[in-house]
Amino acid sequence: MKITTVGIDLAKNVFAVHGVNEHGRTVLKNVLKRNHVAEFFANLPACVIGMEACASAHFWARKLQAMGHTVRLIAPQFVKPYVKTNKNDAADAEAICEAVARPNMRFVPVKSIEQQSVLSLHRVRQGFVRARTAQANQIRGLLAEFGIVVPRGIGHLERQVPELIEDAVNELTGSFRLLIQRLMDQLKELDRQVKELEAQIQAWHRSDETSRRLARVPGIGPLTASALVASVGDAKSFSRPRQLAAWLGLVPRQNSSGGKNVLLSISKRGDVYLRTLLIHGARSLLQVAKRKECKSGWLHGLLQRRNANVAAVALANKNARIVWALLVHGREFHADYHAPAATA
Repeated sequence: MKITTVGIDLAKNVFAVHGVNEHGRTVLKNVLKRNHVAEFFANLPACVIGMEACASAHFWARKLQAMGHTVRLIAPQFVKPYVKTNKNDAADAEAICEAVARPNMRFVPVKSIEQQSVLSLHRVRQGFVRARTAQANQIRGLLAEFGIVVPRGIGHLERQVPELIEDAVNELTGSFRLLIQRLMDQLKELDRQVKELEAQIQAWHRSDETSRRLARVPGIGPLTASALVASVGDAKSFSRPRQLAAWLGLVPRQNSSGGKNVLLSISKRGDVYLRTLLIHGARSLLQVAKRKECKSGWLHGLLQRRNANVAAVALANKNARIVWALLVHGREFHADYHAPAATA
């Protein structure tokens, strides 16, 4: 009997597979070793294959698409309600097979190799940034134990710590001075790694026309633009701009009932990294707007009505919607653009 839909529970070595026919009846239950997966699906007639959007999912999606199958990736939180029994590989595969057949299910776009490469640069850079911040805080904390308080910021450490190490008046021991010097050397190495990765990201940004178009939006720089292009991919997978903003967690949560709409703080769902970049870019734009002599426009009016944090999130939301329009319609950004009036 023909298999029309297959659910795969991905793993490192053992993959659980569950398949159904056009009537929804189970016709396939199998466990495959990793080195047998490609051979199995190469001999299977073209069908719809569902997988959770987890580690290695995009690799397998590209591989199975090349074999003629239709591959759909599902966020894990949308699969969980379809698990009928205790959690195991077979139950997960069955739940994926059930979820992928739902007509209103939301799917994750399959990323290309280039998109994954750019996102890897961003992930590693962010890891180095976190490590650099932790290293700086450790140095400041150790110095504070000896009554030496250094202001926050790597620049203050780079200026003041060498002077403290060379100062013979303070009570620091020789072994502690060597320890601080070792930590400072490690901090400088982390800072060098961050700058090198940023240079690679900016080089890719300059070579990509879409990323350059997005960077013309105020509040979006090379880092944010390249991350958006690599993460969003085909913006047409979002039917309207609000869906992209919701995907980034920049829209209010709801707790509505009985016809009464109650809007709460932003949902903070989706990609934390992209949301952080957009909000940081909005904050920098707010600082520029506050220094301008011309006090007019949408942003100034927003600052008059709301505090800076709310204004930053609102501006990030607006920029996300602008990004959707630029990606979907292939337009250039124009600050004075007005949508054409709807015809009767």
